[in-house]
Amino acid sequence: MQKRIRRQVMIREWGVRSLIMAATVALIVTLIPVDNSKKMNIQVDQPWTHADFIARFNYEIYRGDAIIKAERDSVRNSFQPCYMLDTELGSEITYEFNRTYRDSLAALSSAYPKLFATLMRSIYERGVVSSEQWNSIASDSAAMIKVRQGNTTEMRAVSSLYSDMTAYEAIRNDSLLAKHQQELSRLNIRDYIRPNLTYDSVYNSRELERQLSMIPWYSGSVKEGERVVAHGEIVTPEIKQKLDSYLREYERKGDNEESSWLTLIGYILQVTLVILLFTLYLSLFRHDYFDRWRSMAMLYALIIIFVAATSLLVRYSWGHVFLIPYCIGPIFIRVFMDSRTAFITHLTTLMCCALMVTDTLSFITVQSVAGLAAIYSLRQLEYRSQIFRAALIIVVTALVMNLSFDLIQMNNFDMIFRNITYLSIIGSGLLLLFAYPLLYVIEKAFGFISEITLIELSNTNNELLRRLSEEAPGTFQHSIQVGNLSAAVANKIGASAQLVRTGALYHDIGKLTQPAYFTENQSGINPHSRIDEMESARIIISHVTEGHKLAEKHNLPQAVRAFIDTHHGLGKAKYFWVKYKNDHPDEYVDELLFTYPGPNPYTREQAILMMCDTVEAASRSLPDYTEQSIRDLVNRLIDGQLAEGYFRECPITFRDIAYAKTVLVEKLKTMYHTRVQYPTLKK
Repeated sequence: MQKRIRRQVMIREWGVRSLIMAATVALIVTLIPVDNSKKMNIQVDQPWTHADFIARFNYEIYRGDAIIKAERDSVRNSFQPCYMLDTELGSEITYEFNRTYRDSLAALSSAYPKLFATLMRSIYERGVVSSEQWNSIASDSAAMIKVRQGNTTEMRAVSSLYSDMTAYEAIRNDSLLAKHQQELSRLNIRDYIRPNLTYDSVYNSRELERQLSMIPWYSGSVKEGERVVAHGEIVTPEIKQKLDSYLREYERKGDNEESSWLTLIGYILQVTLVILLFTLYLSLFRHDYFDRWRSMAMLYALIIIFVAATSLLVRYSWGHVFLIPYCIGPIFIRVFMDSRTAFITHLTTLMCCALMVTDTLSFITVQSVAGLAAIYSLRQLEYRSQIFRAALIIVVTALVMNLSFDLIQMNNFDMIFRNITYLSIIGSGLLLLFAYPLLYVIEKAFGFISEITLIELSNTNNELLRRLSEEAPGTFQHSIQVGNLSAAVANKIGASAQLVRTGALYHDIGKLTQPAYFTENQSGINPHSRIDEMESARIIISHVTEGHKLAEKHNLPQAVRAFIDTHHGLGKAKYFWVKYKNDHPDEYVDELLFTYPGPNPYTREQAILMMCDTVEAASRSLPDYTEQSIRDLVNRLIDGQLAEGYFRECPITFRDIAYAKTVLVEKLKTMYHTRVQYPTLKK
């Protein structure tokens, strides 16, 4: 039965984890840009910061859209249109004119028809264009046009042509016909001046297309396996053109449904494997994080956030990927969780982001080493100056690691220091300074508590602690002593000293409601003498519930409120419980009336506070403070808590408890100044 229940629980847990993995993989794959051309940051006159670029297939080098467009525009601007010349039109018009005006011409000289025919033939051989076309071509007298006659084409000057108006003027002003101007004016010669030079739109369109088609689209070719550019080499316009041509051809080759599906499947497989291994790590070594959904949310959210930032930077070419402060992730995880998880999460993030980066090796190496430096340099964040020191260490580490890559692959310092990567690393170091204000956002969003917040809460000028020192000074002194003892024990066993110290300062704030009912605040008068044991027990126990209400009212973090709830666990108010039992031996007593609401401690820090709180309070009642009496007291109280099962639900070990006993004995001896008995001088 137990195996079946355990199997069902495991299936349910892995079902939830599978949903988390599927959602994470889907988001990451969606964010990765499919266009591989966005992976490369190509800048002319800058060193090539990626690995050596080797052509994977044969391709032609495009000359560039701007160059081709400029040449096509030049061809259009210099294109000379062709006009068709109709040489027969002059003879036809002359015949028609002579036939129409036969009678009128008879009165003229017999040589007139011959003169008129010769003049008309010379005019039409040179060419007559319409007034509209004449206005468009006659602006430049030195211009040339192409004239097509039959199958031959020749260039003619625009100045040698006639319009219908100039042709008419040429006839009227002819010297041989001048003496017949009066007779000619009665003839409607202008109606017989018609253009014989017309624009050939079909031929011109075909000729323009032929000239445009002769413009070359390519300036050369690159063979498969040829190195286009080496790491550190200065990117010239020619190299950039080769790279752009490669990416353009890559898009053309990959612009089909089958290729898109294959690329998508490849991304899904890689991301799924990385996220699966990350989830397996958490399941094997940090499975407790799955019980705290906010912890899981932060881990997976940080991965997605950095993938999204990388995607935007690569997709829109906003800068080098080293500009992104990836080390903020391990800093947050180290501050709120642990070092190993911080590095594994950082490595998982880099492997997902590397799918969008061309130089994968240097990217993962430099950022991994920088992440290790971040984890080492900022194990606990207590002061603002630590952020500056950590940012400096991270930047220097990343710069040195990137320099090592450049020294291996480049051959002179000029090329190294022109590398934009170094400026990007320095920029990311400046962005790391935003980790301090972002800690507040992370705390509120995911329910964590940082060392800085704990230090701020430990300030005795805070409202609750100030009230405690003024209204319940005995309780305040007790809380300070418990905090000191708890911090010493926590340091010894590797727990969070600042967390347990802060929890100790607030664990008894519920006594503010009725401070006089607690021994440490009394001065000769004991109000419990006027009430029965049940009422006394209720008042004593209520300091837990009242303390929780005060903590909620003043927005204390959940981690601090937990110390208020658990510092007595499910124990009893023993003084009044035993006294009531002794006074009413035959009466049934409901134990719940004398029992604290709990729960029992479920973290090592809460267990430490319970031990230190009990020992410090009981130590005040010792008749004498010798090493043996203190040791007996500590052993008796902590062994009693252990026997009653207060620590069953927290991950504290017997070794931790043994260390705690040793620390408490030594600290109490120091507090109460245990020393040898001084002899008296005999008279």
